[in-house]
Amino acid sequence: MKPVKLMKPARIPRRASAALAVTALLTSPATSAFAQDGTRWVKTEEVRAAGVFVPPSPARLATALTYDVKLVPVGARIAVVERVGDRAGGHAGREAADSATDVRLGVSGLLPNRMYGAHVHTEPCGRTPEDAGPHYQNVKDPEQPSTDPAYANRENEVWLDFTTDSGGRAASESRHTWRFRPGGAGSVVIHEHGTATTPGEAGTAGARLACLTVPFE
Repeated sequence: MKPVKLMKPARIPRRASAALAVTALLTSPATSAFAQDGTRWVKTEEVRAAGVFVPPSPARLATALTYDVKLVPVGARIAVVERVGDRAGGHAGREAADSATDVRLGVSGLLPNRMYGAHVHTEPCGRTPEDAGPHYQNVKDPEQPSTDPAYANRENEVWLDFTTDSGGRAASESRHTWRFRPGGAGSVVIHEHGTATTPGEAGTAGARLACLTVPFE
């Protein structure tokens, strides 16, 4: 009897698997993505945005832009999901519904085992990193640029810092009991390193490496 020759399983290229990882974030049901603490959502709406990073071009402005192709390579991917509505219940057993905003981020194709900063900014992405404006703040700091921890903190801003795995993939989430002001938030910016919290440096995370325009609710 001849030995049976087993076929090797098909290998998914790294670029393809990275794309699938980001696609999974965009297509995952809201219940699995946002209801992990037992809360119950009512009257919800979602905004989803995704893109493949390319350098800025004078001819056409893409949704996802990389300003540093060494740290955010061309072809890397990003997805952002925002959920807004009223959230009730949870472990505390509250009956009253609270206004809420959850933002999730997923990336793939970045440098492996590296920490990046990420925040929601006030303006859409532009041809220069500064076009995205400052961080969105629920309560605006009267002093700009804002580096006061009383305003530049993860409760008053949307921080999405992440550390990539060995394949350059990562995910993060930020949850708040407030909603964005209409037209007040326009993008997610990836920064050079994790976000500082000390006075005089709070909210800073180094150079702006890349940006995704998001039509936040």
